[in-house]
Amino acid sequence: MKATRQLHDLGQSLWLDNITRTLLDDGTLARYIAEDSITGLTSNPSIFDAAIGNGDAYDAGIHAKALAGLAGETLFTELALEDLRRAADLFRPVFDASGQVDGWVSMEVSPLLAADTAGSIAAARHIHHQGRRDNLFVKIPGTPEGVPAIEEAIFLGIPINVTLLFSCAQYQAVAEAYLRGIERRLEAGLNPRVGSVASLFISRWDVAANKQLPEALHNKLGIAIGQQTYRAYRELLASKRWQKLAAAGARPQRLLWASTGVKDPSAPDTLYISALAAPDTIDTIPEKTLHAFADHGQLHGVLADDGGDADAVLAQIAAAGVDLDALALKLQRDGAAAFVKSWQQLLQRIADKASALEKESQLP
Repeated sequence: MKATRQLHDLGQSLWLDNITRTLLDDGTLARYIAEDSITGLTSNPSIFDAAIGNGDAYDAGIHAKALAGLAGETLFTELALEDLRRAADLFRPVFDASGQVDGWVSMEVSPLLAADTAGSIAAARHIHHQGRRDNLFVKIPGTPEGVPAIEEAIFLGIPINVTLLFSCAQYQAVAEAYLRGIERRLEAGLNPRVGSVASLFISRWDVAANKQLPEALHNKLGIAIGQQTYRAYRELLASKRWQKLAAAGARPQRLLWASTGVKDPSAPDTLYISALAAPDTIDTIPEKTLHAFADHGQLHGVLADDGGDADAVLAQIAAAGVDLDALALKLQRDGAAAFVKSWQQLLQRIADKASALEKESQLP
């Protein structure tokens, strides 16, 4: 049995951390669903920047939309949603069969809104309405300004993928926001079933910390943060507060492992996938890592509900001079800034392509 199937049978969803029009057109995504147990996908500005920049798959769409008077963010949003609607339709059978637990795709609000609560809420409403798919998550970053936006979006019934989480404390803040949103819905007599996932980024911890740590502690920090956060997740699901909501029909906000591609060439290329195997979670996996895990991945047991050796490892890393709280804030800020850069590159790339295609169309 393929390792990807073993993870699926364990109760972990494998989602693809990529989308391109080519993946949809040539049947690759359908093959991943059929052969590699892929049951959802995620996207972000960096992914779309690469997709639109690498080749001409989007040229016809960009040209047609530019001729129709679309530009900038409006043009991109419709271009991206065309892809995501197609992907959502491929995952619809999984979505239905799982009772809407699995089979989701994700579309991010503008990264320029990371510090804008009201703007994030308005953008989430717009994308949710324009997306026209029940299995479409809107991604809002779990920044301090994003937390109230997440609560309000959940209250409004908008499925939310919380992105850019780096620490257990950041996860707990957005988990609280989700609970408050659901509790408000129940108080208002509304259906408490609103989908949500909380995306914890893993590998960027090790990229940032390895240079400060002895070799024996390399590539251990991200996994320890994952273990610590998984313990908090399990504690929340066991709490009386959550049990009350579950009894009323609410569904858990599932914990999702993001940034699970290995950046250190000296480490096993399936390190994070094997280490973070756990039921009732999601691993969104880059294509390169998916191929590696499908080919030679192995499971080495399941994450312990109590966090395993996370506390001991984190204590060693702190003793070696890494300020974990400060680094968590820095990683979130840096992540938000990186998405802004990709977003600006993306919109410039689309504008340049639209202009070039217009000139090309006017040639004799």
